[in-house]
Amino acid sequence: MVKTLTAADSPRQIAWGFALGMLIGLVPKGNLLAATLGMLLVATRLNLGAAALAAFLFTWIGHGLDPISHRVGLALLENSWLKPLWAWLYGLPLAPWTALNNTVVMGSFALGLAALAPTYFGVRRAASRVLPRIRQRLLKYHIGKVLLGLEIAAGGGSA
Repeated sequence: MVKTLTAADSPRQIAWGFALGMLIGLVPKGNLLAATLGMLLVATRLNLGAAALAAFLFTWIGHGLDPISHRVGLALLENSWLKPLWAWLYGLPLAPWTALNNTVVMGSFALGLAALAPTYFGVRRAASRVLPRIRQRLLKYHIGKVLLGLEIAAGGGSA
């Protein structure tokens, strides 16, 4: 959490990190979809602290949303217009390991995708307003300067 507040990341990086972490947290683990989302997170320059916090929170929230996720996933998988898409998708070599044929995985992924943009914009707005104030307050204290790296940079790094 301290890393998230003191990192030199932009509000955009923090927001995308939180939004992708939310998606990772909602999707049940143990499948190629969750692993791919995790690899996408570490392959990008997003705020990992915000992503870890969101993944932790939304993993717990996701368990409570399983009944809703099941209904959403079932509706998507049984939709007659989408059946050709699912048939094509499962003809691909790695697609069966994504577990998208599981109603909870499909529903959680769909809910996460639907919440991705609102989460990003909400967190970006909050980070733009709150983080400058927090960083300014941290600069008043010696520990804040150390956390922000200013004391080490100015003092030549003496320990």
